Amino acid sequence: MAHTIPTRSLRDELLDIFAGRATKRYGLSEINQLQHALQSAQLAERAGGSAALITAALLHDVGHMIHDLGEDPASSGIDDRHEALGADWLAERFGPDVSEPVRLHVAAKRYLVATEADYAAKLSDDSVRSLQLQGGPMSADEAASFRAGPWAESAVKLRRFDEGAKDPRGQTPDFDYYLRFAERCGRR
Repeated sequence: MAHTIPTRSLRDELLDIFAGRATKRYGLSEINQLQHALQSAQLAERAGGSAALITAALLHDVGHMIHDLGEDPASSGIDDRHEALGADWLAERFGPDVSEPVRLHVAAKRYLVATEADYAAKLSDDSVRSLQLQGGPMSADEAASFRAGPWAESAVKLRRFDEGAKDPRGQTPDFDYYLRFAERCGRR
């Protein structure tokens, strides 16, 4: 009789990633990746976001935690392309309403810097440093193309949650609380 190995649950996968790597410092900020993820999800929930947008906010930086480039590749002048890596990983587990805003959240930063005069001044030191590695502000043509895309609005919302989620004193519900949203929109 053949035995089948049960597939790991999405919850187990996420807990492995976030327990293993998300407790390390988040770049130059005074918080860690887990705090940043929880604060992002909390901001999305407070804004009335869908389960998919809350999940995207929670998991938008998963690409930082699944690459093998070390803790802070940007300090060495390396763009880890965490948005693409994370979105590809998420696309295997969720629909595009989760993966595509994640794929575009770096482009959304470039878009906002190009289109809002005061946005660059709101960026954290990490975001300023990585902006140049990620292509700098968009050109007018790039901005128009980005804005016309189907996931632009969600990506811009996610970007704003991302930038606002860096409070060392921020209090949030725990990871399990936000996993309820992820489990509602996961594929398995």
